Amino acid sequence: MIERYQRAEMKKIWSDKSKFDAYLKVELAASYAWQQLGLFDLDTYEKISNANYKLKDILDIEKQTKHDVVAFTKAVSNSLGEEKKYFHYGLTSTDVVDSAHGVLLKKANKLIKKDMKALMEVLKEKAYLYKDTPIMGRTHGMHAEVTSFGLKFALWYEDFKRLYQGFVEASKLVEASKFSGAVGNYAANNPEIEKIASKKLGLTPAYISTQTLQRDRHAKYVLQIAIIGSQLEKMAVEIRHLSRSEVHEVSEFFDINQKGSSAMPHKKNPISSENITGLSRILRGYTIPALENIALWHERDISHSSVERIILVDSTTLIDYMLNRYTNTLSKLIVYENKMLENINLSYGANYAQHVLNLLIDKGFDRTYAYDIIQKLAYQAMNEQISFKELILSHQEINQAIKIDELNPIFNPKQYLKHTDYIFNKIFN
Repeated sequence: MIERYQRAEMKKIWSDKSKFDAYLKVELAASYAWQQLGLFDLDTYEKISNANYKLKDILDIEKQTKHDVVAFTKAVSNSLGEEKKYFHYGLTSTDVVDSAHGVLLKKANKLIKKDMKALMEVLKEKAYLYKDTPIMGRTHGMHAEVTSFGLKFALWYEDFKRLYQGFVEASKLVEASKFSGAVGNYAANNPEIEKIASKKLGLTPAYISTQTLQRDRHAKYVLQIAIIGSQLEKMAVEIRHLSRSEVHEVSEFFDINQKGSSAMPHKKNPISSENITGLSRILRGYTIPALENIALWHERDISHSSVERIILVDSTTLIDYMLNRYTNTLSKLIVYENKMLENINLSYGANYAQHVLNLLIDKGFDRTYAYDIIQKLAYQAMNEQISFKELILSHQEINQAIKIDELNPIFNPKQYLKHTDYIFNKIFN
């Protein structure tokens, strides 16, 4: 991942040093298990546990071996004495690599879950802050009925409750280990090695594997990250629409020294929201290779390896960046409540048509007949830019059926927020 979209903590997790540290941690967990089963004594294990490596040695050796795990074991063995014969004992490369992935992904997952919780806190805060703020609800991009601006954030919060649970479940699948050897049947070691080593690593051993963990685990994980990214895009697209000059109900915070355009000094663009939209496309792009990694030849081939060197690193790095960036964007979001009220009035009251229709039905009007009357008056109000309410009151047949004090509440935007507390109680309690 390019540095522009990396945060330091996630970058550190996926560094070469961190990767080989995870390899060593897996190897030492296996050595501990062998010592527990009596292959060698405690003194030998303590010598093995002091193993170390030089990153440069691994990189230099790999140029010759063309195999990073072999280069790793050789470099580590250089720090050991006679006990090195037991290092990597009974293991195949993927025992180390897949289990190390579990170690690294567990660290990445902890960070991503923290990111999601931080965003949810901002969504909850904004939901309550704007719970009683009327805004025009739009369907098909057109004025529909008044709603609560806070409900947008409440909706996104509820979305993230599902997404968080989904991510927790997907995380468990990849926080996994295997020490079952070259074809998954423990022929060169012992099932107890897997149990003991996995427990020491804090990972869940697979019930069954080939030389690899099965890649449906990682596919579901990458898919879940892509879904989180798509949710962020959903939010970003809404903010972008509300930021348009013709709408101008919100805007992203714009720093005093920030520039919106190299040519147009007046521009304030929703660049953070646009950035999230673009990066979500990248995340979805990783899902196809992740799905195609599921089918490997026989007990294993290496076609998934090159893919995962990219997609596991990049997807976790990007979602960490995106969650943090958009948490900051929403926390500083500028909201123009007066403009929201102004935009509500752009329909000249025609947006209240459904409730006038219902009132007429309650008064005994045939629904189809009343609908036709109301539709005609609503269109007239918008086309001629005159008050829909005044047209209703001046309509002789309607005027005879209803009273002004029955009509007034319908044209009060706050009336449309009367069930907001009910929805909030379902989400936040």
